Amino acid sequence: MSRAQEIWLVALRTLIGWHFLYEGYVKLLTPLWGADGLPVNAWSSSGYLRGATGPLAGVFHALASSPWIGTVDIVIAITLAAVGLGLMLGLLTQVACAGGITMLALFYVSAIPMSGLPEPRTEGAYLLVNKNLIELAALAVIFTFRTGRIAGLDRWFADVRKRGTPELKEAAV
Repeated sequence: MSRAQEIWLVALRTLIGWHFLYEGYVKLLTPLWGADGLPVNAWSSSGYLRGATGPLAGVFHALASSPWIGTVDIVIAITLAAVGLGLMLGLLTQVACAGGITMLALFYVSAIPMSGLPEPRTEGAYLLVNKNLIELAALAVIFTFRTGRIAGLDRWFADVRKRGTPELKEAAV
């Protein structure tokens, strides 16, 4: 792989990481503040889950009505932030990619775009392929090319292990 390709892959990983990190960060902010300076209701996944139309809609609807929806909200927000941080830092990149792919797959199957027409709260008209599916495919590429070994803390830790620490070298003698 050329150096330019490596740079583009790491840039893609960083951009997707920022998207995940920021989504998680915003969801963790409680309360949210409106433009008028007054608190707005905290984010909850219950509205999204209630609106699910995909093949697992019943599961998502039940989850939205569960007594532990608050815990689900926190887990989603922390997972988004952790995946984003891992991708941005190149730390546990494979785990972060797998977590991101899993989350995006769940988001996708919760509402597979079937109409091909503009829908409320979306920026365009989607038929089968939407932003979640595209970002999922991009994460699969990042996962395949192990970009944490190109640049990131995964590479740094691998280099440290390869060189070994002075204490370990002395103990081996």
